[in-house]
Amino acid sequence: MQRYLMGIDLGTSATKAALYTVDGVLVAEAVEAVPIYTPRPGVVEQENDDFYRTAAATARRCVQESGIDARQVAALAFDSQMAGVGTVDAQFEPATRFDSWLDMRCQPYIEYVERNFGDRVTRLTGCAPTCDHGPKILWWKGERPEAYERVVKFVMPSGYVAGKMVGLAAEEAFIDYTFIHFSGLSDAQKGTWSEELCAALDVDMEKLPRVVAPWEVIGEVTASAAQEFGLAPGTVVAAGCGDTAAGALGAGVVAPGMLLDTAGTASVLAGCTRDFVADERHRALLTMRSVVPGLWNPLAYIAGGGQALKWFGERFSAREDAADVSVADVIGMAEGIAPGADGLLFSPHLGGRVCPSTPEMRGAWIGFSWSHEAGHFVRAILESVAFEYAYYLSILHQYIPDLALSEARVIGGGARSALWNQIKADVLGVPFQRLHRSEFGTWGSAMIAGKAVGLFGDLAETATVHAQPEGEPFYPDEARHAQYAPLVKRYIEMQAELRDSFVQGALQS
Repeated sequence: MQRYLMGIDLGTSATKAALYTVDGVLVAEAVEAVPIYTPRPGVVEQENDDFYRTAAATARRCVQESGIDARQVAALAFDSQMAGVGTVDAQFEPATRFDSWLDMRCQPYIEYVERNFGDRVTRLTGCAPTCDHGPKILWWKGERPEAYERVVKFVMPSGYVAGKMVGLAAEEAFIDYTFIHFSGLSDAQKGTWSEELCAALDVDMEKLPRVVAPWEVIGEVTASAAQEFGLAPGTVVAAGCGDTAAGALGAGVVAPGMLLDTAGTASVLAGCTRDFVADERHRALLTMRSVVPGLWNPLAYIAGGGQALKWFGERFSAREDAADVSVADVIGMAEGIAPGADGLLFSPHLGGRVCPSTPEMRGAWIGFSWSHEAGHFVRAILESVAFEYAYYLSILHQYIPDLALSEARVIGGGARSALWNQIKADVLGVPFQRLHRSEFGTWGSAMIAGKAVGLFGDLAETATVHAQPEGEPFYPDEARHAQYAPLVKRYIEMQAELRDSFVQGALQS
């Protein structure tokens, strides 16, 4: 009997389910929007049961549209957004709404943690204090003590949906180890909760879920969940992982020296190393444990990398239908513009800088003159993302000087742009490779499900086999790489100057 695997990605704005053969062939996929609630300024919440409802709907559609017998699905696993936090009560029902990573109510607690424990948190977790689990837990404890008392466990969306599917008791709630750098409460290298940090921050460790490996079998689909998901009762459910970790696995970024460029609304650059990095000096890199044992993914990102291109097209296109201008159309405006954009530099942090956390920062154009045209501004946006990536890699090389970068694999909508891929290759001096597959997170989760039931052995080997290149790599041009070197230096200096200016302006306002 043919066996199938299912991966379900619980994203911020949408849930996507995909059904695969064991050979990695996509059989069916389905997407469902997930509501985001903003009841008050600065508050961004979601319903835990919206994740469950949309997961059930998309899984059911995949099975129906594929025409397979539900009993042929050997296993499934979830991946989900990583920095927000949900809760369950004693009945494994939501004790609160899901506190989104977009919600900044916890900012005073971030500042408190940074001021008093910042170095220690960064050293142990691999992630500087930011808008993630720890400060959010402190916010609930300090600002909503009645709700905090109802919480039996804090959970991720993947842990909530999987746990509910298999009928876990609240005390059995789990989190897999790819999330815990975002907790502010872990010892990442040990893969455990840190008694030291929990004591320092006065967080009740009993409210934290058990830490498991992504492929640990957490249970089997109950009869009631089977009806909702269109699956057979008894289908195995694996723990799964964070969405970035699933994407890296799905893209085959499983060897030291490889890079993953997620060129989407946000621009994310993740490395792959054998060394754990705690960026105490710059607070820019966040180090996530890879799904693959013994590997780490130091990463950093621009919150609005690709979004800056969409914004430019909507605001400044001469077309009447500017709202419908595609990112590809915007990028096309930069064709023929020489490297360096004739001296024009752009800062892409329109909504604040994330890595390192500088929420006061905003976007900026530096060096434009009468001679600059729209294409120069677009070229400067494209180059700014590459320059920001170069900054991240300069920090990574400070910690691992002998790390040899072999290849960057690029996924997301921006991966379709030959111009942008070539710019990044030229700036970073690393070949950029597109991949044949279009979906990586759900495939990464499906591979984890396959390992959970013994269909796959070594995940790194499996991921490598199935991450097939599409076309020739974009190789760096040595002359352009040399031309970009001083521009990268100037960009890094510009960011420091802008940071001081914006922070000072915020203090005076």
